[in-house]
Amino acid sequence: MTNAVKNKIILGIDIGGTGIKAGLVDISNGSLQSEVLKVKTPRPSNPENVLKAVREVITAMNYKGPVGCGFPAIVHHAVVQNAANIDKKWIGTNSEKLFNRIRGCKFHVANDADVAGMAEMHFGLGKGKKGTVIFITIGTGLGSALFRDGVLIPNTEFGHLNYREADYEFYASNTAREKHKMSWKAWGSQFNHFIEHLRFIFSPDLIILGGGLSKRWVDYKGQITSKVKVIPARLQNHAGIIGAAVFAQSMD
Repeated sequence: MTNAVKNKIILGIDIGGTGIKAGLVDISNGSLQSEVLKVKTPRPSNPENVLKAVREVITAMNYKGPVGCGFPAIVHHAVVQNAANIDKKWIGTNSEKLFNRIRGCKFHVANDADVAGMAEMHFGLGKGKKGTVIFITIGTGLGSALFRDGVLIPNTEFGHLNYREADYEFYASNTAREKHKMSWKAWGSQFNHFIEHLRFIFSPDLIILGGGLSKRWVDYKGQITSKVKVIPARLQNHAGIIGAAVFAQSMD
C-alpha cells in the first residue's frame, strides 16, 4: 500500500469519454511511479457506473490516500455543470462527495483539461512561461486550459465556442476526424481555424497541444499556419494523470 503523504506519491486518475487511466505520480518531479492502468469508461457512463469503475481501479492499485481526478466536464466547487462527453446524469452531482464513498481515499476533482494543463505548466514545456498560455487537449472532444503567468483560469471549455452550425468540438476533435473520415490535411485545416479563432480572441503567447492527437503532430503540423507559436506537449497523453496528482497536492 502506498503511503502517499510520506513518499509524496499521489494517485492521479484521468476520466475520459472513452477511457479511464490511473497511475502513481511522484509530485516532486512529475514522474510516473507505476504502470498506467487503463479501463474503458463504462456504458452508460452514469455516476454509479463510473464510481464502480474507479473503485475497481483503486482496489487493483492497492492505494489509500489523496486522489487527484480529471473529469470531462466543467467542475465548479466539485459539482459537475455540464455533460458533453459523459452521461447527463452527472449534471448537478458533487463528484468529490460521490468518489469519497471509496474508503481510505480523499478525492479532489477538476476539469480534465485544466489538470492536464497544470502538469505541462509544472513539468513540461509550459514551465516558467510568462504571459498567456493556452493548453488544448485533442481527443473525444476539445478540452482547454488557460494560464496567465502560470496561474490557471479554470473551466474555459474553448472547444464549445460556436463555429458554423455547431461548435469547434464538432468539427475539429478526434471524434470529428474519425466520424467524417477526414484526411490529416483536411482535419488539420479545420483545427487551424480553431487555433486562429483563439489567437484572435486571446492573443496568446503560446499554444500547447495535448491529448491523444498530440502524438500525431507531424501528420498535421503543416496545416497549422497561425502566427502564434503552437507546439505538442512534452507529457502528451500522461498529462491528465500527472496533473490530477498535482491538483490533489495543491488542495490536500
